[in-house]
Amino acid sequence: MNYETIRYEVADGVATITLNRPDRLNAFNEQMMHDMIAACDAIDADDAVRAVIVTGEGRGFCAGADLGSGGSTFDAGARGRPVDRVNRDGGGLVSLRIFALTKPIIAAINGPAVGVGITMTLPMDVRLAGESAKVGFVFARRGIVPEACSSWFLPRLVGISQATQWCYSGRVFGAAEAAAGGLVQLVPDDQLLARANEIAREIAVHAAPVSVALTRQMLWRGLTFDHPMQAHQADSRAIQALGRMADAKEGVTSFLEKRDPQWSLRPSTDTPDIFPFWDEPDFS
Repeated sequence: MNYETIRYEVADGVATITLNRPDRLNAFNEQMMHDMIAACDAIDADDAVRAVIVTGEGRGFCAGADLGSGGSTFDAGARGRPVDRVNRDGGGLVSLRIFALTKPIIAAINGPAVGVGITMTLPMDVRLAGESAKVGFVFARRGIVPEACSSWFLPRLVGISQATQWCYSGRVFGAAEAAAGGLVQLVPDDQLLARANEIAREIAVHAAPVSVALTRQMLWRGLTFDHPMQAHQADSRAIQALGRMADAKEGVTSFLEKRDPQWSLRPSTDTPDIFPFWDEPDFS
């Protein structure tokens, strides 16, 4: 597939998505929303992809929403959309697609990541930031509010007190503060992509892909559970389902025989449904 605002490359089991509007500091627009969702669809359909990295071209990760429309940037009516119903925000559509992804996904944040440029990373599993990166939940300084489901993700990642401080002020801050607040892992600029690839390759080479896909669902969906009994139900179903399948036998046998495992199950076709009690919310 041809993408207009990103580059999509796959090598050695790792897909790399590079936000690619460097002349606009990779600012997010509607086409980038479509490209990101399509890339996630391609990743889930390709069983050769075991892990994903997202980074930015040039000197920034993503400068947030493209403000080229001026004061009407966030006015749905000015863009010809009906105002008598909810117009779902594009960043939220991307975040929800990332949340549903079956592959682990790593953000390699190079340079500025503000607004949707940082909120789109919240449903990613690992956020690495170069030492010179800048982060900002700048919405209150633009007269709007956090988007891309960040009011759900951010407090769960860093705690409500830290989330409120960053969101109420809308200030831009450095990667060291983001790391101290638990949002990112700090990496030297010149080691950022190497570290991201190291993490991705560790998963791609050693971990059973269906096990990883199911574990990702269990960890993220578990954040919505009201009681640990629900996690126990999911755990029990998963162990029972996978325990009968080929990768469980291969995982034990390869360990006992002291050799590398040869996984045969595919996330696109073999991941069992262990969440009969968990429904996607209806939004209309």
